[in-house]
Amino acid sequence: MTPSCPLIEVSGSPRERGRQYGEQAADRVRLGIQHYSDQLGRNDLTPEGIKALVRRFEPTIDRFDPTYLEEMRGIAEGAGVAFESVVLLNARTEILKLAQRPADERIVPDDDPDGCTGVVAMPEVTKDRRLIHAQNWDWKVECAETAVVLKIRRDDGPDILTFTEAGALARSGFNAAGIAITANYLETDRDYRRLGVPLALIRRKVLEQKQVAVSMQAVYATPKSAANNMIVSQANGIAIDFECAPDETFQVLPERGLIVHANHFQSPVALSKLKDTGIVNTPDSLYRDLRVRSLIEPHLGSITRDTVKNALFDDFETPWSVCRPPRKNLSSNLSATVAMIVMEPMLGIMEVAMLPALNRDFTTYKLDMEVQRPTVHAFPASTQATPIVKAV
Repeated sequence: MTPSCPLIEVSGSPRERGRQYGEQAADRVRLGIQHYSDQLGRNDLTPEGIKALVRRFEPTIDRFDPTYLEEMRGIAEGAGVAFESVVLLNARTEILKLAQRPADERIVPDDDPDGCTGVVAMPEVTKDRRLIHAQNWDWKVECAETAVVLKIRRDDGPDILTFTEAGALARSGFNAAGIAITANYLETDRDYRRLGVPLALIRRKVLEQKQVAVSMQAVYATPKSAANNMIVSQANGIAIDFECAPDETFQVLPERGLIVHANHFQSPVALSKLKDTGIVNTPDSLYRDLRVRSLIEPHLGSITRDTVKNALFDDFETPWSVCRPPRKNLSSNLSATVAMIVMEPMLGIMEVAMLPALNRDFTTYKLDMEVQRPTVHAFPASTQATPIVKAV
């Protein structure tokens, strides 16, 4: 039976939101903690060693936003788990890598990447002239049992709807201001030379903003431990793909009204300045984005959510495909396309299918939206600028 993805609704102060989250998602939070603790244990890391790694991130998180630590404390209280375990869930990408050589300043990443294929269709190429933002999340098949959709009612900013692992503050999603984000794994030769802000918290910061400029600044400028790709969009028709190295950010803009990104760098500027070290472990990335683009482009001008879904269901070269069934990866872990997330922020709609290679049934989640279409002001003829022609 394909697992479902429960909706968790929270409100109030950060601590109170966390308690509500932890109470409602307690079983999934504990399951996620057990899963990652077991994985860290296979690296000979003791519970005290895990706590020591987690503590390395607390000052960085506190400087970035101390309310995130408060929310994590609330989650721990609500779920009846250790605070450090909740921090682990929010920094699991970084901690799983650091655990391999915790005494070394330069960490060599393993071959167990958190893959994805992301898509944005701009309003000018969709049937209803509304932006569509979607992705396949490829990761460990066990995480289908720990995923939730979190709806956050906020008094201090726009409400948020995010698909995430239970106990984490955000992953993919959008807010009531129409700002959306998806993210996928990248890897460079610059990774893990310093401690940066955990990626989950950068995504949460994006979703807290009313203005897309501030969201993009959070992605562009926040120091990171490792590379990551984040696509940020706004429902009225802005989308930029940010290919992030730990210390530098590169942009990929829509081409023919589409952004499609897998798990390798596309920016020529990025490729001229750094080494992409991830392709050796995600060789299918080289054609996943090409496949999705080729399946969507014939529908330019009439793209719908179903168009995007059909492209993300692509099984070319299965199980090394855009939508992949559970299979052993190069490190012999069982991985899969854990979820397909399809969002139409202007309508406040998120659709999620769990393990989509095995299940094509979507659950729809909704958020009340505050975003409005921009007003185009027409200037009176008498005020319009007259071109100045200079004689040469």
